[in-house]
Amino acid sequence: MTMSILFSLAVLFGIWGLYEYLGYRTKKNEWKKRAEEWYDVKTQRKSFIVVWGDRFDQTPHAKELHKKLKKANIPLTPSEFYAAIIVSSMGLAFFLNSVVAIPSPYNLMAGVAAMYISQNVLFFARRNKYLERLNNQLSEVCRLLANSLRAGLTLTQGIALVAKELDAPAGEEFRRLYRELQLGVIFERALVDMEKRIPTRDFHMFAAALLIQRRAGGNLGEVLQEMAETLEERRIVSQEIKTMTAEQRYVSYLVPIMPVALLLMMNMINKGFIDPLFSPVGIILLGLFLVGTILSYVLVKKVTNIRV
Repeated sequence: MTMSILFSLAVLFGIWGLYEYLGYRTKKNEWKKRAEEWYDVKTQRKSFIVVWGDRFDQTPHAKELHKKLKKANIPLTPSEFYAAIIVSSMGLAFFLNSVVAIPSPYNLMAGVAAMYISQNVLFFARRNKYLERLNNQLSEVCRLLANSLRAGLTLTQGIALVAKELDAPAGEEFRRLYRELQLGVIFERALVDMEKRIPTRDFHMFAAALLIQRRAGGNLGEVLQEMAETLEERRIVSQEIKTMTAEQRYVSYLVPIMPVALLLMMNMINKGFIDPLFSPVGIILLGLFLVGTILSYVLVKKVTNIRV
């Protein structure tokens, strides 16, 4: 009798516990759906490759690479960038094997070395692209802030408007500034920290105008409107200079490409055409060619790099 009562109670409590657990799961799913609606989060199934890529992106090496990609204004995650490097290395190795007749594994080694050098050159050539793009958006930032101040909004509300309306990178930077202000950071401190992250001349002028007008008072909206017009005129002049020097810049790109393409084409027509380049005299001539090509590229870039 006692065993049957205990067994009945155990079954009853088991059913009750299962009912409560299912109710908890149902409420949890409802809370999750509400949170996704509030924060506009869209869940989707991820493949194992994407999961591995997400795990790699959390490593310290990937975070350092992400900083370089951000400075170069390359919209790729570290895992996507390395995947592109690996695919490019394999494609270049196949090209060297089929066209230049470099045997394996030397073709693969040459492909990896070429992609490593190209990666460093890419980061060096585009090291300031992020800041340049932000400077191009600075005139729109000043215009939005000036209009918001004229409409009766506070400076903090104007910063929130800039963070909402503009795309990256200016939108991300001002979104971070607005979050810091919401957390109680002093405006001067938050702006100085932002100025350290964006060490450009135009942003220094923008930050100085905000700090001076905030401390001394005055018509900040009028100052920002004049600054927006000045920055817009400078951007137009800079674009005109780039247009006038476009031919010279493309010549600097074609100078190193044309001889290499011509050699590869002649080697495809006549097998063994480039074999003399690997002799002692050929290596010396190849070194002189590389030095001359690099010097011509650097000189043309220096001549066409006109600052406004």
